[in-house]
Amino acid sequence: MDKSRKPATIAAHAAGATDLQSGGVVPALQPSTTYLRDEDYALVRPDNIYSRADSDNLRQAEEVLRLLEGAEETLLFPSGMAAIAAVFRTLSNGDTAIVQSGIYWGTTAWIRDFCARREINLIEADADALLATCETQHASLVFIETPSNPWLKTLDIRAIADSTAAKLMVDATAATPILTRGLDFGADIVMHSATKGINGHSDVLAGVLSTCARDARIWEMIRADRKMAGAILGPFEAWLLTRAMRTLPLRVERMSQNAQALAEHLLAQDGVDDVFYPGLPSHPGFDVASRQMQGGFGSLMSVIVKGRKQDALRVVGKLQLFLRATSLGGVESLVEHRHTIEPHTGIPENLIRVSVGIEDIGDLIADWDQALG
Repeated sequence: MDKSRKPATIAAHAAGATDLQSGGVVPALQPSTTYLRDEDYALVRPDNIYSRADSDNLRQAEEVLRLLEGAEETLLFPSGMAAIAAVFRTLSNGDTAIVQSGIYWGTTAWIRDFCARREINLIEADADALLATCETQHASLVFIETPSNPWLKTLDIRAIADSTAAKLMVDATAATPILTRGLDFGADIVMHSATKGINGHSDVLAGVLSTCARDARIWEMIRADRKMAGAILGPFEAWLLTRAMRTLPLRVERMSQNAQALAEHLLAQDGVDDVFYPGLPSHPGFDVASRQMQGGFGSLMSVIVKGRKQDALRVVGKLQLFLRATSLGGVESLVEHRHTIEPHTGIPENLIRVSVGIEDIGDLIADWDQALG
């Protein structure tokens, strides 16, 4: 497919993934785990040996993401954490990793445990101190998340890339490749939990890594680790992901519009102390987000309601359209009281994390108004 085509065209045509055998305008689902050889034991399809490494459905989904990300190569994994783990397993004992603090707790917990077991020097730095840390510490890997979950802190990818000789890995899950292409700003590897906005229908668990291939050795290690460890996304999940991505630009556009309107509305309400959303001029990362995010600021925000834990739980309990569930980036709006989920992280007990969907914005605003009232 022509690389000059825009994301909406790439997604709608699934990067040209049709079914030539049947003439279908959508790709076929091929669930086979193994592939035929002829009488001379030569492969019928040289690129298909065994599904742990070979899958047409997997390659089709990866190609859509590669083009959307502007990458040299893209690899899919069975979860976002599996993708993160594949990168960290390239580190050797004694290496140093700099990791942004205050990011998704599952990432932090796994990295801490992994680095302790592998005797890797782990330096955690808050978003405000991360640039200085990169400038003063010699590291092999820097890992950031922007916008971060659930604080919505926005980091300058280009500034961090220029401040360190380490490989820079960016978790851009909250932005999706539609709003931010991290490789364009100097990242070496971009990661997404494709479970979230990329799939957008709350029915696929997947992770993805994309690279500009500045270091082929590191990427080859990641590719080999995925194959040998069996961290492969199944064909049905890859097919569903390709199907979902056909509407990715539309969904991101609508969710960003809804989130912007809701954030502005909630910030003006008496029952709300603050709203963390990179699209608000009052947000500390607004200037960076305005340069780094094109076409909107995403679906994720955090709302600080006035009062304490019981006040936040009352609001969450009264919401009717915002489903009480853990995740983000789906077509349905979700709400979560983070302190109930992870009180040990220091999250404020009156913080409500919100993932805004594609519903009518008037209905979403009315739902919050009645809950706050």
